[in-house]
Amino acid sequence: MAIEQGPPTADNPWPVALLGAKLRDWIDRLGTAWIEGEITQWNVAGGNVYGKLKDVEVDATVSFSIWSSVRSRVPADIKQGDRVVAAVKPNYWVKGGSLTMQVVEMKHVGLGDLLERLERLRRTLGEEGLFDPARKKRLPFLPHRIGLITGKDSDAEKDVKRNAQLRWPQVEFRTVHTAVQGERTVGEVTAAILELDADPTVDVIIIARGGGDFQNLLGFSDEGLVRAAAAASTPIVSAIGHEADRPILDEVADLRASTPTDAAKRVVPDVAEELANVRQARARIGLRLSQTLAVEADRIAALRSRPALASTAWLVDTRAEEVARDLSRSRELLDRRLERGHSEVGHLTARLRAMSPRDTLRRGYAIVQRADGGVVRSSDDLTGRTPVHVTLGAGTATGTLEPDGPGPDGSGSTGSGPDGSSSTGSGPDGSGPDGSGSTGSGSAA
Repeated sequence: MAIEQGPPTADNPWPVALLGAKLRDWIDRLGTAWIEGEITQWNVAGGNVYGKLKDVEVDATVSFSIWSSVRSRVPADIKQGDRVVAAVKPNYWVKGGSLTMQVVEMKHVGLGDLLERLERLRRTLGEEGLFDPARKKRLPFLPHRIGLITGKDSDAEKDVKRNAQLRWPQVEFRTVHTAVQGERTVGEVTAAILELDADPTVDVIIIARGGGDFQNLLGFSDEGLVRAAAAASTPIVSAIGHEADRPILDEVADLRASTPTDAAKRVVPDVAEELANVRQARARIGLRLSQTLAVEADRIAALRSRPALASTAWLVDTRAEEVARDLSRSRELLDRRLERGHSEVGHLTARLRAMSPRDTLRRGYAIVQRADGGVVRSSDDLTGRTPVHVTLGAGTATGTLEPDGPGPDGSGSTGSGPDGSSSTGSGPDGSGPDGSGSTGSGSAA
């Protein structure tokens, strides 16, 4: 029966066989294609091989089959985990509704191609500065907890833990078991790095594997895994254990260890060595301190032996002599100053006395004053019998005076006492200049 091939609609749908036939025809037109990937499944049944091939960079997988008639052209050493290129012819099985890739030819990826790709990636990461020694983090001197990424029950895990605990028994581990080869390596190791880096109790992370051939180590050169290691804030130690073909992780890690055992020795200090170093340091410090004290003691002894410090009495004696000299000098200067002062006072006194009216009075002159205090200079200043006060060179006198003709200058006066014949005077103590009372008298012209 002919199959109607008009446009499919709800009223005129295609039969399943028609759709299958069209799919088969379209797929057949693709012909043979070369593809590259990693073998993630390899099962042999009845001489045929059924497997899966996974893309090495993205999450994409296709199934393939190798018929017994073709298997003789496939290298006998190909196995699961290998990276291969295969010539496949897509085949859609209409009856079963499945798409398979029939392998026409298969071979290992050329080593030169892999190395070239790795070298390109290495150059790219190097230009970004991920290999710069300046960005590598310093490992802690004594980590309290170590994060360990390795295969379950692997020799690498045993080597790291045994050697670390022999060196420092108190060290702790947080171990994350992952695949260390094959298709699960990149995803699981990357996730483990992120998990341990997020744990604040983990001081350092060791990624350990016990070596292997070149293709088994390709996962540790994956760009995503390498960038995750570079972005981690926790120091990372790469202990892949393969010297000839170093994966890119070795370049990015903060420390590269040649083997898992080497990683344990470089991450954990040896308690015996550290105790020996402490003893040596204490001995050196003690010796240096003893030498310093001895040198300073000798310096103090040398200082104390000097005359200045041999006897302290000289300090007091020297100051006492200085005080005595200053005191004697002060007294001498004070005496001179007083002598000059007395001399100046004497001169000033003599000058004052020379200008004083009292010296004139001592030569025999007197000052006569009326009762109102006016000085009698001539007989014209007297009005009859006038009471007067007489100031002498020594003492004073009182009496009365009356005019008595002109004196040498044309004036004159007479003086008498209270009875009309005399005047009396006394010194400061009631006596005259010679210590007795004085009497003055006047006479008429």
